[in-house]
Amino acid sequence: MKSYAFEYTRVSSLDEALECLKEDEEANIIAGGQSLMPMLAMRLAAPSRLVDIGGLKELRGIEVAENCVRIGALARHVEVLNSDVISSSVPLLARAIREVAHPAIRNRGTFGGSVCLADPAAEIPAVCVALNAAFEVAGPDGRRMIPAREFFVDVYETALLPGEVMIAAELPVSVPGDRVAFHELARRHGDFAIVGVALRGNILENILQELDICVFGASSSACLAPTAARELVGIPFSLEAVEAACASLSQVLVPQEDAQATSEMRCHLARVLLRRGLADLMNNEALR
Repeated sequence: MKSYAFEYTRVSSLDEALECLKEDEEANIIAGGQSLMPMLAMRLAAPSRLVDIGGLKELRGIEVAENCVRIGALARHVEVLNSDVISSSVPLLARAIREVAHPAIRNRGTFGGSVCLADPAAEIPAVCVALNAAFEVAGPDGRRMIPAREFFVDVYETALLPGEVMIAAELPVSVPGDRVAFHELARRHGDFAIVGVALRGNILENILQELDICVFGASSSACLAPTAARELVGIPFSLEAVEAACASLSQVLVPQEDAQATSEMRCHLARVLLRRGLADLMNNEALR
C-alpha cells in the first residue's frame, strides 16, 4: 500500500524539532521508522508532517552515568545488542534485546522508538518497567524525567505531552546479588510476544530480598505484579511459594483476547513463564 501525502522536515537540532512540533500539532516524530512507516501505509496513523530527528547525534550513544546507564533515544537496537556496557551493567536488557524483531529491523529501529510506540507486547518497555527506569523528555516547557512505571498509559499511549520528544532512557546498573530472567512466547522468533515476563531479583543467602516481576503481552501495557512478588520475598524459596505467586497473577492481569490466544490461555502462559523465570533466578531445575 502507498502512504498518503504528508510534509517532511529533516531537522538539524533538537530545538528545531521542538519548534516544528509547536508549529504543527498534527506533526509526528520519525527516527528509525520501523513501526511508523507501516502504520502510515495502512492508514493507521495520519500525521500532517513527519519531523525526522534521525540525524541528531545528541540523541545517540550509550554511556555509564551515576548509578545508571544512559541510552540515547536514537540508539539503534543493534547498538544495544552489541554494547559491552549493556551486557555488563544491564543484563536484563542484554537478555531481552536478542528477542526484538529481526536483524533488518534491529539495524534501523531505535530504543526511543520502541519506548514511545508503547506496544504492550514489546520487550523494551517491559524491561524498563521491571528495572524502574526513567525517561528524559524535552518539550515546550523544558525537560523532565518520567518514571517508566508511569510512562506507559495504555495500548500505544504514553505520558508524553503534546510537543514533547524523548531524549534518553536511564536504566539502573546491576548491583551485587542481582539476578535477572526473561522469557517470552511468540509464534516465531522475532514476532511480537503472545505473552512474556521480565524479572529482576536481589538474592542474599538464597533468599530473595527484592523482586520485580513485569508481565507483557497480556494486558494493555507492560505491568508489574507486586502481589506475586510479595509471595516470594523474604522467605525461604519453595515450590509452594512459587505456586502462590503464580496464582496471584490473575489479580493484576487484564488479558487481551485476539487471534493468537484467548484471555485464559494468556493467563496460563504467564504463569508458565513466571515459573521458568523463577527457575532461572534461583537456579532451581525442579520448576522447569
